[in-house]
Amino acid sequence: MDSITQAALGATLGGLVLGSRLGRTALIGGAVLGTLPDMDVVIDYGSAVANFTQHRGFSHSLFVLIPLAVLLAYALHRWRPEISFTRWQLFTGLALVTHPLLDVFTTYGTQIFWPFGGPVAISSLFIIDPAYTLPLLIGVLVFLWRPTRLRPLAISAVLSTAYIGWSVAAQQMVAERVEPILAERNVNEAPKLVQPMPFSTLLWRVTVLGPNERLEIVTGFLDGDQAPRVEVFDRDQTLARAAHQLPEGQRLAWFTRDFLAYHNASDELRATDIRLGLPGAHPFTFVLARQQNGEWQPLRSERTPRPSIQDDMLSTLWRRITGDVSVLCLARLDTQTSTGEC
Repeated sequence: MDSITQAALGATLGGLVLGSRLGRTALIGGAVLGTLPDMDVVIDYGSAVANFTQHRGFSHSLFVLIPLAVLLAYALHRWRPEISFTRWQLFTGLALVTHPLLDVFTTYGTQIFWPFGGPVAISSLFIIDPAYTLPLLIGVLVFLWRPTRLRPLAISAVLSTAYIGWSVAAQQMVAERVEPILAERNVNEAPKLVQPMPFSTLLWRVTVLGPNERLEIVTGFLDGDQAPRVEVFDRDQTLARAAHQLPEGQRLAWFTRDFLAYHNASDELRATDIRLGLPGAHPFTFVLARQQNGEWQPLRSERTPRPSIQDDMLSTLWRRITGDVSVLCLARLDTQTSTGEC
């Protein structure tokens, strides 16, 4: 999740554990610990793909954070021995460990079992979701105003946790909604990703990887009886096979479960992470190789500039979330077609 959300979650938990003893200082300490795992972004691993796939790696591992929490608790107990070591452990452990656990519910991928396992992504939350973050922020602000009241923090923690539960249930409902469509196209066993559209769990995007094409479906809970619509995008398997021969291409495919689009741009082999963002506005595209004499020569991967977002994208997205319009064409990122089809 975004840094504001992680800080708000850490502050909330810090306040619940030690707010009665440390007051506002507990919130500050919890917020700092809650954002600490993301400090790995300052590390340069040597290439764009390495930086991308090793973020949320060791710094988000339970095998790293749990021992770190114990060490920090020991140091803090030495500083303030009147607070029990167990209470300090609860303070540091909750603030640190809930960071990667929350990230697991997003789509990016979090290596909570590093170095023994791959990335885990439940994909039921968008990286920025006001419905999750606002209760935490309100609880924190109330406590800052009246630091003797822990109840607002407890209520905000319950509400935000319940929202995570709703997101998982909503994801399952969307998966069941599109199952007949996928079965009709004989791709119900194909790799599938069900995730919320930006900023809400009321509108969802389903991505399915067929043998030679990719299906995209946008469907929401405010669509009424509107049947989900399917958009089809080509998949270039020749370029995919070429990318899979490259070490960084293999690393990228492992990290994304091969939810990638490959294309040749000016004799450059590029791979785009299609899980994140939207078609036409995917933020992560990497140059993996350059073609010379008919052969792909591997490069130290580079990330291409992030595409610009249309000025009216937020209003368009809001109209689709609320059901004001029933079609959002991902290929063009617009809602208006003459036939109502994409």
